[in-house]
Amino acid sequence: MAVFKQQTPKKAPNPETKIVSWLRENLFPNATNSALTLLALYVIYLIVPVVANWMLFDATFAPVSNEQCGIKGACWSYIFEKLDLFIYGFYPPEIYWRPQWVLILALSFVWIAKLLKQHKYKTKITITLIIIYPIISFFLLYGGPGLEIVETYKWGGLMLTIIVATVGVIASFPIGVLLALGRQSKMPIIRFLSIIYIEFIRGVPLITILFMASVILPLFFKEGMDMDKLLRALIGITMFQSAYIAEVIRGGLQAIPRGQYEAADAMGLNFIQKIVLIILPQALKISIPNIVGSFIALFKDTTLLLIIGLFDILSMVHLTTSDEKWLGRSTEGYVFVMVVMWIILYSISHYSKVLELRYSTEHKN
Repeated sequence: MAVFKQQTPKKAPNPETKIVSWLRENLFPNATNSALTLLALYVIYLIVPVVANWMLFDATFAPVSNEQCGIKGACWSYIFEKLDLFIYGFYPPEIYWRPQWVLILALSFVWIAKLLKQHKYKTKITITLIIIYPIISFFLLYGGPGLEIVETYKWGGLMLTIIVATVGVIASFPIGVLLALGRQSKMPIIRFLSIIYIEFIRGVPLITILFMASVILPLFFKEGMDMDKLLRALIGITMFQSAYIAEVIRGGLQAIPRGQYEAADAMGLNFIQKIVLIILPQALKISIPNIVGSFIALFKDTTLLLIIGLFDILSMVHLTTSDEKWLGRSTEGYVFVMVVMWIILYSISHYSKVLELRYSTEHKN
């Protein structure tokens, strides 16, 4: 006798298109959200045309003087004329090829790392590139045998912003990992010193750290000995950022189940193997959003460099509009800086989401 299984009835096909269905689910699911959506659309209707007219339709893009620019729209001629200052600061124009090659090498190394995705020596090659790239970059930017020396006080603009943020991120990350492990340590002295450092640095504003690095740090040097101002700023930013990275990673360490530690012990791994091979990879994966958030905050905090006499991309707005030829054009400068910063930070944020998906080990239905 045949036995027939009862089949679950299928849902009737939705007559609505995907667009209508998405609008209904996300923008108009109920009366309250529908009202807020309509209010937001009305605000956009009021703001977007005005901004678009000022930035694009009524703007001046031709290379003209300040007086020849329109009154209603933006004068992007000012940005085009001062673009080199916004990007390179006071770096000598005849050797712009050196920072350009630093960027080309960075992109090339990333491309090489992607090509070697399945190569058995990928890790060794990647570590080698990470080690030699800062050395090559410093030699190109600062100079040395065969290259003209460019003192760091001439560095500025977007180039300086990226350098400070990148060095701060790379240098603070391993220190932050060690501090996080130190705060979790069972040795009282190491744990106490880690806690004191983290809590002290997190309780002090970055501007104070920069002042200390610029003014107080030289007092500990011998008479006649001086340290480069940019190097002092990098030390201060690294000290500041490492404390925040430590707390982010500590949160990831605390999220690891106790069974992972016990499983590592059962496999006979020593402490270093257990941390490096089992615990840290999981903690870092969990902490990716918060780590990227800290790095984005650091990138924005580089605008405080102006306080100690270093001219990043934001400070270039004040310098360029001090030129009597372009008085009153600071609005265009701030809008330009805002757009550049948004593009960079959005790209970083988007890439962090890609990393989350790539290293996600959760089983999703």
